[in-house]
Amino acid sequence: MARRKPTIRRKPSISFRTNDQINVSKIRLVGDNLAELSEAIGKTVESDVYDTRVAVDWAEVLGLDLVEISPNADPPVCKIIDYRKFLYDKKKKDKEIKSRTVKTVIKEIRFGPNTDEHDFEFKLRHAQRFLEEGAKVKSYVHFRGRTIVFKDRGELLLLRLLKELEDYGAAEELPRMEGRRMIVMIAPKKRK
Repeated sequence: MARRKPTIRRKPSISFRTNDQINVSKIRLVGDNLAELSEAIGKTVESDVYDTRVAVDWAEVLGLDLVEISPNADPPVCKIIDYRKFLYDKKKKDKEIKSRTVKTVIKEIRFGPNTDEHDFEFKLRHAQRFLEEGAKVKSYVHFRGRTIVFKDRGELLLLRLLKELEDYGAAEELPRMEGRRMIVMIAPKKRK
């Protein structure tokens, strides 16, 4: 019995229709190089609607490609550009945009309803440091077993924490119960 070769799966690359792949009769031609195109063909070319075959011929005269930029427009918008350079610039721009996005980090701090003063101060310093670094702080009081009857202590503890952290961050909402935990999210203050 013959074995099949394993298939290699590749991520679908960014693809735009070019030249003969553009199967509409009319396109809207835009771009920066229309003056250069006008010189090459000896006719004035402006941003306007043209026949697709004519635009493909013009692209061949310049040694470039007719690339469909916006296929959903009516008529589709195209540019006469170097397709490989266009893809390179698009990938570069996408990578730059991705690097600018801010990744939100969430740090957790856990309390019990009977947390001591020293433990509270210790965890408070950690929360201050996390907020200064720009991370969000998810602080919660975990109620185990019968300690669920001390919900008021847990709420007072979290409200005290919010009061102490006023200079570093602000609560996104008041403490709320989720199962056996009372939770509050604290977002860092914007820096100037």
